[in-house]
Amino acid sequence: MGTVTIGVSIAVPEPHGSLLQERRAGFGDPAAHGIPTHVTLLPPTEVDAAGLPAIEAHLTGVAAAGRPFPMRLSGTGTFRPLSPVVYVRVVQGAEECARLQLRVRDASGPLARELQFPYHPHVTVAHGIDDAAMDRAFEELADYDAEWPCTGFALYEQGADDVWRKLREYTFGGSVVPPQPGHADLYAPRVAP
Repeated sequence: MGTVTIGVSIAVPEPHGSLLQERRAGFGDPAAHGIPTHVTLLPPTEVDAAGLPAIEAHLTGVAAAGRPFPMRLSGTGTFRPLSPVVYVRVVQGAEECARLQLRVRDASGPLARELQFPYHPHVTVAHGIDDAAMDRAFEELADYDAEWPCTGFALYEQGADDVWRKLREYTFGGSVVPPQPGHADLYAPRVAP
């Protein structure tokens, strides 16, 4: 069967995902339209295709144990000079993303792996382009702000054309309570009776 390259991420929902993807393309990033807008939980990882059923079962278990949480993006950051990346910051939901990616990469599971860099949840908006365009991305999205309830994550596969395609979505074990006027905890998980 050979190997495939997979990744696990939280999709940035519409209209935010398309807007950030178009902005990324506008900054001149040639990968913009091949990579759905996301927060990475498992970076590109080569696996044996025959192992996909075990990976899917593992991710189903991770999702079943998870609960919805609020996500908020605000402002920009960069990994330069270490890595040529400008990103939109995850200012709410970062701790939940960090815990979730640890469960995805659990040492006893099929996706155990070390990371090249310490985990830092973010949404890439420019990668590997010239410095002037990177500076423009950093400045033009400095006031960007978006929020949504995160209710799950997805498994993606990178095609031979370098385009990432969703294989399967995984919904967390709880559901999101609709916002209630005057309540601070707008995204509290609903407890089943």
